[in-house]
Amino acid sequence: MHSATLEGKDELRTRRIFLVIFYCCAFIMAAITSYALYVSVGEYFKTGRVVIGEVLVNTEFPAKGLSKLVTYLMIVSVIGWYCVTRLGGDRVKDIPKPIKSILQLIVLAIAVIALYEFIYNFVIWSSLITADAMKGIIRLDDINLPYPNPKTPWNLVFATKMSLAAFLIAAHGFYIMSKPSRRYTS
Repeated sequence: MHSATLEGKDELRTRRIFLVIFYCCAFIMAAITSYALYVSVGEYFKTGRVVIGEVLVNTEFPAKGLSKLVTYLMIVSVIGWYCVTRLGGDRVKDIPKPIKSILQLIVLAIAVIALYEFIYNFVIWSSLITADAMKGIIRLDDINLPYPNPKTPWNLVFATKMSLAAFLIAAHGFYIMSKPSRRYTS
């Protein structure tokens, strides 16, 4: 009886830790996104043009020379997702099999698309870095791709990191939903 009580307390402490970490991640994601939107809207009104994700790649935090906001966004997205699955992952087993199968297919499709986008963006980014280096130019963070819309290009650092995060989240989601449910017998 005593060990069951300790296990219950440990489980509650663990859930609280994941909940606190999730809320921290959610706050950081909201703060980074709000900052990026604020700066991007200001840039758009000044220049009439915005490069998606550029402000997150150009902003180093907490001091110049340290990590970029896009790196923090990528990390807290993945950690926040992990916390969500630890907090609510058991609820997946209660989803009816036909609906679960459809959700698995959707998540698998998202994972495949995100993996493709990650590889595509990484190859393009690497190619453009190499082409610039052959000309004697070194610019790693300022490369953008005017695709899919030439009026709103995407920064390749941002696109690569966020498509990697999307792939990790989708692949983990597929794994969680595909795991056989454990059956315990007493």
